[in-house]
Amino acid sequence: MELNARFRGYLPVVIDVETGGFDRSRHALLQIAIVLLGWEDDQLHPASTHVWDLIPHADMDVEEVSLQVTGIDLNDPDRDAISEGEALQECFRVIRRAVRDAHCQRAIVTAHNGHFDHGFIATGSERNNIKRNPFHPFSVIDTASLAAVAFGHTVLSEACARAGIDFDEENAHDAVYDAEVTAALFCRIVNASGFELPIEWGED
Repeated sequence: MELNARFRGYLPVVIDVETGGFDRSRHALLQIAIVLLGWEDDQLHPASTHVWDLIPHADMDVEEVSLQVTGIDLNDPDRDAISEGEALQECFRVIRRAVRDAHCQRAIVTAHNGHFDHGFIATGSERNNIKRNPFHPFSVIDTASLAAVAFGHTVLSEACARAGIDFDEENAHDAVYDAEVTAALFCRIVNASGFELPIEWGED
């Protein structure tokens, strides 16, 4: 079985965003990290990580409490942040290339409480008038829901503990760390599922 067949032509892209608050219509995107996945011997595994630090959009707010949680210093000269539009365009180019290389139709947001990340990405795309968003417009693969079924818990740290995955609380709320841990959890759940595709995807 190929990766495109395992998920019916969709490419799961693990994503985590750090933001200036919880309201996607009001709060800024500050950091985006994605983990692309590989497929070998019918096993899913993390393949590569990509990250973008963002300059907050001029029309969006950033709550101080969010900066305290994430540890992001917007004035850090080493932060190497770029505009929201540029970051999203670069991110989408990486994802479209991965979709093409995997012979998939499009990507699907795969994240812990995935509708949060999906909503911020979609709203940011609309705000910057980006037409070629590679993600499915409304569906997500939510690892919080998967973890509830597989391990009886929705909190990422506890789900990882029950899955035998190390979780460092001090590194949490960094987009790269959270995306990579979420990718490890997702792969663990998929690889333990014992799923076998009865027919080729796309066949009736």
